[in-house]
Parts: sequence; structure tokens; C-alpha cells
Amino acid sequence: MTQKTLYPVKIYNTNNTTISDILKEAANSANLHGKKQIFIKPNLSHPEYLPGVVTDPELTSELIGLLRNKNSEVIVGESNGFNYPCWTAFSKTGMKKAVEKAGGTVINLSEDKIVKVNLKHGTSIKQLYLPKTILDANAVIDLPLMKTHEFMAYSGALKNLFGCIPSNKRIYLHPYLPEVFYHLYTIFKPALTIMDARTGIEGNGPTKGKPVQMNLMLTSINALALDIVAAKIMKLDWKNTYLNFVAKKTKLQETYINEEGLPVQTVAHKFEPPRIDLPVKAQIFIYQHEYLTKLLFCSIDIVKLFQRITLTYRGKNT
Repeated sequence: MTQKTLYPVKIYNTNNTTISDILKEAANSANLHGKKQIFIKPNLSHPEYLPGVVTDPELTSELIGLLRNKNSEVIVGESNGFNYPCWTAFSKTGMKKAVEKAGGTVINLSEDKIVKVNLKHGTSIKQLYLPKTILDANAVIDLPLMKTHEFMAYSGALKNLFGCIPSNKRIYLHPYLPEVFYHLYTIFKPALTIMDARTGIEGNGPTKGKPVQMNLMLTSINALALDIVAAKIMKLDWKNTYLNFVAKKTKLQETYINEEGLPVQTVAHKFEPPRIDLPVKAQIFIYQHEYLTKLLFCSIDIVKLFQRITLTYRGKNT
């Protein structure tokens, strides 16, 4: 196998190519036809639909329709958030209705059967407890969005897999996120990643940032390669993010990535970085320590108090 075909990432302008054509080409490139069960992981990081923040239900529905033509079952899943149950997001975003309309089913991963997965090469963590539905699937599809992240600089395909951890206490894993992302990426091995970058999020993403019209979509059979290209489009130094840790662990070099479709330099746009004020600095520090993270998130009341203090602080410093 040559470098050119090893990690292809295709960049589309959605003003010139229809979503239907992009999805058809992506599904064909991943050889998904004939799979008995396919699991799709959307990004439902907000309880209501916001373009660029939450995966588009209509795009998801159209993809399911394509896959259902030759596959017996397509399942779309997400886990409970710390502040809201998964079913709330499925309902309010319109994702549940869109999925079922296309003949798919939705699942709350926090209610699924759990499998203990021992990590042979784990350093900081030795096991993860993961949903049986994803582990049993014949293929996994990752539907991330293009965002900055106020604590991690970048949020994309690998970060989206974090929502596959069914416990709403997964935030306790924040001190070890690069390693967690590496394990999720190598365990689930997404067969296809489709990044909807029609609207990106800059500034204090992934949920509180500002929308940026990019009119792009990225597709790849390699989630990490897609993330690296997406970061380059956002003019972020991917080697200064968790992507570098995963690339080193998997021995993926940037020279192995074949950029197809539009050249990165013609669509690149410098995303506004997060505003790293005192509350963000405090959370970054807390997330570096397991016990401090558990202390902050041991109660929703403590989190809400921290949020009120943050709002008050920012109100006085704007």
C-alpha cells in the first residue's frame, strides 16, 4: 500500500457539491454496504440544535437512508451529559425523529450493557467501561464538527468519540484525555468519519463559541488523519494538541495523509482562539488533577456555583 492511498482525506465545498453526493461517495469509499449493523456517533454536546455545535439531524437522516438500502440495522447513539440526559438532547435537537424517519434506531449508551475493556498498553488508565452495542457493531461512523475547544484548543473526530463512554462521570477522565482518545480511536476504529464543517465554531468552543461559515465537509476512512487536516484548515498547530500524542502512538505521520478535493491552503481560515481568562485557567488547572476534577464535579450544585461565579467574573471584566 502506498502513502498516497493510506490516509486519504477529501475536502468538499458544499456550495459546489450536494450533501447527497458527498455522503454517497463517502459511504462507497468506506465499503459499508452489506454490514449487518452500523453504529453512528453524532455530536450532541448541547441539549438543543445549534448549527456547528450539534450534528445536523437531517444530514444524519440522509446518511442512514443510504446505509439502510443494503444494511439491516443502523443505530445512532449518545451518552448522558453531566447536566442533561441523553434523551433530552435526542428529543430537543430533533435527532430522534430524524433517525427514526430514516429507519434507524436511537440508543442512550448510558443505558446500554457495559463491557469492561482491559487496556494492554494503558499507562494512566488500565481499563475502560464501554457500551456493548458499539463493540458489537460491524462498523462505526463518526460524525464530528469543526470546533475550537477552550480547554483543549481543538475538538473534532477523536474528541467526539469521548461521548461513547457511557458514564456521565467520564469528565473524571479529563486528566488523561490524550490517552483516553488514543484508546477509543484504536478500540472503535471508525470505518468512516464525516465532518460537517459548513458552520464551524471558533473562540470558546465547543458550545459557547462563535459560528464561522466555512461551507465545507471533510470525509475520510481515518479519523485521526481527518482531524489533522481539519486543524490545518483552522490554522491550528495540531502538533501542539492531543492529536500529536495519538499520532505518535499510532505512528501516523503527516506525510502519510493524502489531501484530496480542495487544497487546504485555498479553504484555510484562522479560527479565533479561546479566551483564556481566569475561570478557564482555573478549569484547565483542575482538569490536570484527578482529585480536583472529582471534587469540582462531585455535585451538580458545585458546578452551578462555579458557573455563577464565572458569569459574575466575566460580567465585571467585559
